[in-house]
Amino acid sequence: MALLSLKNVSLSYGGNPLLDNVEFHIERGDRICLLGVNGTGKSTMLRVLAGDTKPDEGQVIRSSGIRVARLPQQVPTHLTGRVMDIVCPDHENPDHAREALEATQILSRLDLDPDADFATLSGGTRRRVLLAETLTGSPDVVLLDEPTNHLDLDSIAWLEAFLLRHCKTFLFISHDRSFLRRIASRVVELDRGHLSDWNCNYDTFLIRKEEALNAEALQWDRLDKKLLKEEAWRRRGVKARTVRNQGRLRALEALRAERRQRRDRTGTVNMSIQEANRTGQIVLKADQVSFGFTEKPLLRDVSTVITRGDRIGIIGPNGSGKTTLLRLLLEADPASGGLTPQAGKIAHGTNLQIAYSDQLRAQLDETKSLAENIVQGKEFVMLQGVKRHVIGYLEDFLFSPDRARQPVSVLSGGERNRLLLARLFAQPSNVLVLDEPTNDLDLDTLDLLEDQLDSYKGTVLVVSHDRAFLNNVVTSVLVFEKHPAERTDSWLGPDEGWYVNEYVGSYDDWIAKRILPPTADTTSRPPAAKPQPPSQKKLSFKERRDLEELPSRIESLEEEQAQCQACLADPAFFRKPKTEIAKITDRSEALARDLEAAYQRWNELEARAASLA
Repeated sequence: MALLSLKNVSLSYGGNPLLDNVEFHIERGDRICLLGVNGTGKSTMLRVLAGDTKPDEGQVIRSSGIRVARLPQQVPTHLTGRVMDIVCPDHENPDHAREALEATQILSRLDLDPDADFATLSGGTRRRVLLAETLTGSPDVVLLDEPTNHLDLDSIAWLEAFLLRHCKTFLFISHDRSFLRRIASRVVELDRGHLSDWNCNYDTFLIRKEEALNAEALQWDRLDKKLLKEEAWRRRGVKARTVRNQGRLRALEALRAERRQRRDRTGTVNMSIQEANRTGQIVLKADQVSFGFTEKPLLRDVSTVITRGDRIGIIGPNGSGKTTLLRLLLEADPASGGLTPQAGKIAHGTNLQIAYSDQLRAQLDETKSLAENIVQGKEFVMLQGVKRHVIGYLEDFLFSPDRARQPVSVLSGGERNRLLLARLFAQPSNVLVLDEPTNDLDLDTLDLLEDQLDSYKGTVLVVSHDRAFLNNVVTSVLVFEKHPAERTDSWLGPDEGWYVNEYVGSYDDWIAKRILPPTADTTSRPPAAKPQPPSQKKLSFKERRDLEELPSRIESLEEEQAQCQACLADPAFFRKPKTEIAKITDRSEALARDLEAAYQRWNELEARAASLA
């Protein structure tokens, strides 16, 4: 018997229904992921299931005595008081001692202070409090709306384990592909008001969904062709006197009705990143940078060199200082109100044009319209030197003209993130800085964002806890850790700040290479010792990486150059179109320059390494 069901449920807020005669059942033991593009009504469906929103038609059926808990996407504004009082209101009642103990453990794992005043917490911390409230008390059915938002990687791993171990039945909305791959045993999709139950894991769903969309496109194409043919027949002035013609006319009316009732899928975001003139080879350089607030250290001895074209992921626990590191790297100018290192130096390269998006979306003015947030009172936006009306530009990001004129305050979380991307990509840049860009984005938009970043020729710095996103985008990671990368005799305590270590590759590469700190047994832990600054002549981590990779890179360049030269040596090649000839010629010249630079870099690093031997 189903624990929770929707029977013939319909709901709309004007326009097309969000839920259109939906039937849905949650059985005991189900681990269901609800998917759908932004704005299709997923959060609304969770509110209907929880009983917080009444449907226009149909029934919500619950098994007798079950308890349903829901984590909302947006933080309610009415909550006040201590964190523990919100998470477990009866924690002082001896009859609820077990629930109070569970709440204490969950709060500790989510790094929450039970005595903190809820009203003083940040938006992300408030959501963690609501997550703790949702999980406490062993509810029979748990409904989670984007549960991994604002969680760091350790907290996400803990949540995955907690749900699998303690929550037997739950439905969740998430666009964190690593999370849903591990958690979901069943995928349900809300699309154009209807539910499709794929009854499979996520990877199988992707294959079946593509096949279903192709079949739908073929079916609609056949219908459109038949309708065109029958409309042409009707326009020829056929008299509806014979029985055969009357039947054909009735069939035509049925085709027209079917076409009118069709709901096309929500369009795909058409985003593109505007690129400015390129920077110098060195974009940013930090040398032994330390920083803290008041007397508490935050960052210790941070050194890194960021070069043009790097795509760097920044990973660390909540509160470790990831956003502070970004501010230090990008705004180290006291005259502009930026942060200044307390020790060490930060140097900027030449011709930097930085585009930055913050994770809290504070750059958006809630009271102004979407269009005003893009062009600041103007009507047009310049895209690659071409003037374009802001309404048309916003349509590329799936905002209708009416929506574009509404205030930002009416937008959902996913829509706000899309608007922030529209604002970000409207300005030319050669350094792109993204702080938690994947929050609330649907999977289609995520895929497109990854493609755009992959083809971006500038430099990318991204703070993210989305493991799949990091694996697909970044080429190296800066990780906040409690130890230096090459020393195992100097471990930092909880209040001694963070080292920022660099690892080549993606998230998975870091997991394979990282150095784990000693166990929590303090008797076996070596005493903390301040690491000595490296010699000025010593090769940096990035330089050692370059030295290892340059031979294979040079070999690859030489192979490609040989192919280009073989083409140019063939007389038949010059009978090809001029565009193709120019393309190969330009590429050959570029390869020659790249090879010269690579050899020069290799010789320089080899000489320095030999002098240190």
